Amino acid sequence: MHTRCPFCQQLHAVRAEDLRAAGGRARCSRCGAVFDALAGLAEGPPADAGRCVQGSTTPLAGGADDSRPLTPRAPLTPPRTLPLPSTLRLALRNLARQPRRTALALSAIGFGVIAFLLAGGFIEWIFWAMREATIAAQLGHAQVVRPGYHKRGVSDPFAYLLPEASPALAALQGMPGVRTLAPRLAFAGLASTGETTISFLGEGVDPAREQAMAEHLHLVAGEPLAPGDEQGLLVGQGLARTLGVGVGDPLVLLANTRSGGMNAVEGRIRALFYTANKAFDDAALRLPLGLARTLLQAEGAHVWVVLLSDTDETDRFVSAAGAALAGSGESFEVIPWHALADFYHKTVRLFSAQMDVVRFVIGLIIVLSISNVLIMSVLDRTSEIGTLMAVGLRRRTVLRLFVAEGLGLGLIGAGLGLVLGYALALAISVVGIPMPPPPGMDTGFTGQIRVTPELLGEGLVLAVATTLLASLYPAWKASRLEIVEALRHGR
Repeated sequence: MHTRCPFCQQLHAVRAEDLRAAGGRARCSRCGAVFDALAGLAEGPPADAGRCVQGSTTPLAGGADDSRPLTPRAPLTPPRTLPLPSTLRLALRNLARQPRRTALALSAIGFGVIAFLLAGGFIEWIFWAMREATIAAQLGHAQVVRPGYHKRGVSDPFAYLLPEASPALAALQGMPGVRTLAPRLAFAGLASTGETTISFLGEGVDPAREQAMAEHLHLVAGEPLAPGDEQGLLVGQGLARTLGVGVGDPLVLLANTRSGGMNAVEGRIRALFYTANKAFDDAALRLPLGLARTLLQAEGAHVWVVLLSDTDETDRFVSAAGAALAGSGESFEVIPWHALADFYHKTVRLFSAQMDVVRFVIGLIIVLSISNVLIMSVLDRTSEIGTLMAVGLRRRTVLRLFVAEGLGLGLIGAGLGLVLGYALALAISVVGIPMPPPPGMDTGFTGQIRVTPELLGEGLVLAVATTLLASLYPAWKASRLEIVEALRHGR
């Protein structure tokens, strides 16, 4: 006769007298489990009888070669590990068993993520607004110049003039993504009114081509330069304050000509403007390109300023423009805006350092909160943990269970924080944030909160990573409990 172990499916050959002596029970020689041999007893060998263990090689319960005592029934064999889905389900049930404690932990995580999104979104908006203002009002997305102009052009500006008309200029204007391409003639001189004379930094611009950039120029008073206006001047707010002039006043400009002499022209102030850089406003002045050429007695321009439809396409355009100009037969250099915006980069570094401090503080708050919640959970569930390990659950499984609880708290809290934080950011942006003048500016502004996908991802990673970190010590503490002491704790 043959029977099969229901636990490991091992086939055994048995004798009737042995089964009668053992009460119909047998011990498996493969897994050691005691089972009811009569339930699977068969008179003849099955199809896989080749794997049958014969006679004395399969000790029966109560047999001469079995010294281990028999149990009255088959032993309980609980799993020593839990699969990951079961671990996650059990972790979520454990969180639901303590609603107040779980709500406290989720509140700490959610408020931390909301604070991170609002602070990070405000700084992100400052970066974006300053970047776009720097591009539109000053630098453009890219500048086409003669090689070495930005390094040595101050000492000899007339040696780096670009032609007034060139096939390369027409090729750049036809490239995809280019909104406008405006020539500029830069120089330094003296501005005089009455008995006051102040040095200035001037730019001759084409009002017709600068209209797209003039939209982002913050005018304090007056109107922007109009096409065909050959006498108008745009004066920085700080420079106008120093000269004591306003809109409509005349202003005499003096500068060195290309031949080395002095020349003067008179213009009339059309508007006062300011930018994100107060030092620039204290010395800047713009005038029509024709009036600047008359003052300097020179043709052409120093810079071709390129304005694109999308700032993210700057580097691609610089590469494409450099390749296109390389075959023109003339020497040109294409420089992206971020290579010239020194003030912008210093501001970004300053605020980024502050944002790192915010991340650290929020992460510390989450770590302390979650650690406290999970340690209290370990203390309350000490006897339960002892019972789990007493029935065979491995210590590493207990550790994984508590880490899964921390992961669940992190994911749920991060999700709630991201949704609420994004909604608050939209509401605050609609209302606006009145801000006083920052260092380097004379005028305040209305701020907003700009939440980007990257910022949302950082908030999710911050919440989940810190929560997992916070759960490691409580999980380790739970897994190292002594079984006897843990069971005694519940009495």
